[in-house]
Amino acid sequence: MPQPPRVLSALDVARIQLYHFKAIIIAGMSIFTDAYDLFCIAPVLKMLGEIYYKKDSIGTPLLSTFYAIALLGAALGQLLVGYLGDRLGRRRVYGICLMIMVLSSFGCGFSVCTSRRSCVMASLGFFRFVLGLGIGGDYPLSATLMSEFANKRTRGTFISAVFSMQGLGILMSSTVTMAVCAAFKNAGKGSSEKTKAAEADIAWRLILMIGAIPAALTFYWRMRMPETARYTALVENNATKAEKDMQEVMSISKLSQIEEDLPQLPPFSSSSSSSYKLFSRRFFSLHGCDLFAASANWFLVDVVFYTSNLLLSQILNVSNKPTSSTNVYDSAFEVAKVAAIVAVCSTIPGYWFTVYFIDRVGRVKIQIMGFFCMAVVYLVAGIPYSWYRSDHGHPSNKGFVVLYGLIFFFSNFGPNTTTFIIPAELFPARFRSTCHGISGAAGKLGAIVGTVGFLWGTKRDQEHKDVFPDVKRVRIAFLLLGGICIAGVLVTYFFTRETMGRSLEENEEDDICTSSAPGSPSANELPTITTQAIVF
Repeated sequence: MPQPPRVLSALDVARIQLYHFKAIIIAGMSIFTDAYDLFCIAPVLKMLGEIYYKKDSIGTPLLSTFYAIALLGAALGQLLVGYLGDRLGRRRVYGICLMIMVLSSFGCGFSVCTSRRSCVMASLGFFRFVLGLGIGGDYPLSATLMSEFANKRTRGTFISAVFSMQGLGILMSSTVTMAVCAAFKNAGKGSSEKTKAAEADIAWRLILMIGAIPAALTFYWRMRMPETARYTALVENNATKAEKDMQEVMSISKLSQIEEDLPQLPPFSSSSSSSYKLFSRRFFSLHGCDLFAASANWFLVDVVFYTSNLLLSQILNVSNKPTSSTNVYDSAFEVAKVAAIVAVCSTIPGYWFTVYFIDRVGRVKIQIMGFFCMAVVYLVAGIPYSWYRSDHGHPSNKGFVVLYGLIFFFSNFGPNTTTFIIPAELFPARFRSTCHGISGAAGKLGAIVGTVGFLWGTKRDQEHKDVFPDVKRVRIAFLLLGGICIAGVLVTYFFTRETMGRSLEENEEDDICTSSAPGSPSANELPTITTQAIVF
């Protein structure tokens, strides 16, 4: 029976094959659906305010609750499903997450009641929480699956390609929202007010239910994915089955074809066996610093990222129409339009810059650069925030919009993507999904702090009818966000290890978390296994 290191080394040096791209699509569609469901709520809340609250806008307490409820569910889902992914296997739990997302997306659309707003909002809130559980669970499983299938030379590229589907999900949610709003608006011309109200009630439900379609389309292929060879070899201690799982991934007939060409490796370290438990003293001595860095960085970037997305629906009001002339669809259409423009011009390019550079530059350098550039942009945009407003409350400085777009570019060509990648590479196989879930849950708590804190910190008094939040408070918020980005630079520089070009087993066996600190060897200086002899 081949030793586990042979199986894993074969994966590390494997040439890129069709199955790698298939895995990217299967895992990526999960992130696509997650992004659609998380980011479609902003325009939907605009519609709900027009339908059920009319002149009385949705209050800050209810607005905060709806932004936070799915994020809270996601945090719990990351913790629970991350743990189950290590106990039951990645593949087995992956299908359960998908079913939760599909059923809860339809549940959001079928929220009970059509006239009593308290009933509608309560049922929608419940299904959004359940949806969050599925969304959160998908993060650690998708990242872990892709990291364990990939070879070490292009692992970062593959994982970032999976996560880049988030940008396409944001764009799709905006596109669907605009299409539904335009279609229902045109179809409702000449209808009675009662008919228009009934049609509008269908429109927002349709937007939410469409989010279930991409996830449902991947169910068959997701259930046919094999368990990762690393989980089978290192957690289940079944090297024979690991070989069979790898043969489903690679176009080879026997593992011996690879073993003959591999150089002799040192004995398998006991630190990769079941010699210590999660949260034991040994775990904290080996990976405590890694867990702190991954969680802290994800918390910090999500405070910034989700607050920045919230700004789209709070201060980037680009409609030139007077508020009194807009119907139920106009405000949602405008919010979605701005989100689509930002996604195309800055969000999606940022993801794909990371895909290209992640295995050339390294995770740590990209993360530091992203945090630093966001800090600069926030400080530049925050100090003179009043430039952005004219006497009539409309946008008056296009330069501000450009600066705002740069925030999204450097967030995604930076820590928003790297914080998804690094936790999937640092920890032992039997803890990998759990630790990724812990790191991600910290991020979602940061998202809750950012969105709820921004809503309450920038709210205006009831007598103010201005569509913009208070200028002074927004300026303070921008400066605080800049400070948070600087904190991210410091945490990354002093505590985050570089994982580029190293096998997952090399990463998990380091005894200190400062191997990538100033003066330590870079990943490129570490011994690697040649790939020239491996031809499939």
